[in-house]
Amino acid sequence: MIRVVLPYHLRNLARVDGEVQLEVAGPATVRALLDALEARHPVLRGTIRDHDTLRRRPFIRYFACKEDLSLDPPETALPEAVANGTEPFLVVGAMAGG
Repeated sequence: MIRVVLPYHLRNLARVDGEVQLEVAGPATVRALLDALEARHPVLRGTIRDHDTLRRRPFIRYFACKEDLSLDPPETALPEAVANGTEPFLVVGAMAGG
C-alpha cells in the first residue's frame, strides 16, 4: 500500500481526510502512482497533471524520502520506502511570488 499526502485543496476536492492509500499494479513508478490516484479519485484528473500531455502542472511538486521527484521522468521508480508504505509520497502545491 502506497501512502499519498495531498495538499489541503486537493484533499477537499477529492473529499478525503488525511493520507490516501493506494495499490499500484506493476512497477511502482511516479506515473503508475498518479494513474492509480486519478483512477480512484477521478475528480483529481487535470489538477495534478495536464489532461492531454499528462505533464505535471505548474506549481505542483512531488517529493519522496526528502527528494524532489518533480523534474524526474514519469517512469522513475519510487524509492523502496515509498513503494512499501514506510514513507509517504507528497504532492505539494509550490509557492511563487516575490
